[in-house]
Amino acid sequence: MADLQGKPSFAGPAARASHRRMRARGIRVLPAAKRWGGGPHAVWWRGRRLGVGGSSENLPASAPSTPPPRYTGSPSPSRDGEELPRLLKLILAATLLAFPATAQARQVALGYLPAFKGMEQAAAGADFSYYTHVALAFVNPGPDGSFIAGDRLACAPNGDKTMLKVEAVKALAARVHAAGGKLVLSLGGGTVPQCAGDWAALTAPAKRAKLVAALTKLVDRVGADGVDVDIEWDVLSKIDKAGDYTPFVAALSAALKAKGRLLTCATASGEGGMIPQASIPYFDLVGVMSYDAIGQSWGEPGAEHATVDQARRDVKLWLDRGVPREKLLLGLPFYGYGFGAAKPNYSFRDIRSEYGDAALLTDTIGSRCGGCTYITYNGLPTLKEKARLARAQAGGIMVWEISQDTPDHLLIRSLQEEPDAAQ
Repeated sequence: MADLQGKPSFAGPAARASHRRMRARGIRVLPAAKRWGGGPHAVWWRGRRLGVGGSSENLPASAPSTPPPRYTGSPSPSRDGEELPRLLKLILAATLLAFPATAQARQVALGYLPAFKGMEQAAAGADFSYYTHVALAFVNPGPDGSFIAGDRLACAPNGDKTMLKVEAVKALAARVHAAGGKLVLSLGGGTVPQCAGDWAALTAPAKRAKLVAALTKLVDRVGADGVDVDIEWDVLSKIDKAGDYTPFVAALSAALKAKGRLLTCATASGEGGMIPQASIPYFDLVGVMSYDAIGQSWGEPGAEHATVDQARRDVKLWLDRGVPREKLLLGLPFYGYGFGAAKPNYSFRDIRSEYGDAALLTDTIGSRCGGCTYITYNGLPTLKEKARLARAQAGGIMVWEISQDTPDHLLIRSLQEEPDAAQ
């Protein structure tokens, strides 16, 4: 006779009826006083404890240190001919469903796709399967607050002096979905295009509802999964000082959540470039732009533009400001800056193409000093260290930007293959 130790979590007529059915099938139900190891839901089969609930903490102090006697007979076959009785299998399945899987869920990898370089060209060589989220950069409202003008977006430059077509964005959304990801439409940008309306005026109370309605309509029409707010620096400061940034984000969040959509954002970590703390609860993901410490017209001469120390400071800053760890994304640059006789801007694919694989292992080409010729970027070791930091202390990574990776997707592929490590 098979032994099933334990009892249901109820003790009424249903329990007694259940026990009668179990006995009728040849399963012996031991009374509570004879339970052995693992708490009220422990199940033993052929002398082995099947770990399905409870723990050693439930053992009484006087519990024997040896398991129950091993079963030595032949079990009654179930109707389907399998060895385990059907009822036992049902109990096992129900118990396993009650506990979360121990495997770690895939971390977020959000990558920006630069429509302003030509959306089709930027997307042509991309492998979206490496990204959980793709942010289409950038979409802005027209002067009247509309986002659609005929068959095109009102203000979403496509790199050829035309605006993105609605159908092209729908096709992009379908491609991202087919790869298992989500598409969000990114608003603003570091430099808002001339075709855009006045964000400060459009987010003010008088026009806010119309703006939010137009934006949610666009999301629905192109089949996107949400919106990414990347309104930066001067524009952000102007809206926030007027007291309109958080109310706008709150209204947009409510409209999107009503449709099951996402709201994400990107933020800097310097004074004048940070989203207000009051807005944080409305975002599903907060990406930190942990780069650009130096550029052509800013920063300390000879400095690097995206160090690991900067990444650590930025992660700590935003955790301290109240971003939940699982919502925090560490921004990684797939580009570099050149100074002196070097070109001003480099994608990682350009660096590898021009300087070879040796350039993958360092963060600098040339000598870093004021007035010197050098290129500052993140090589593979630094990017991997940052990815480990993101795994240990944040919810994932944010990449600027997808098209700057190598043709074989070396960067994003290497970051996802890198094993977990504590920081």
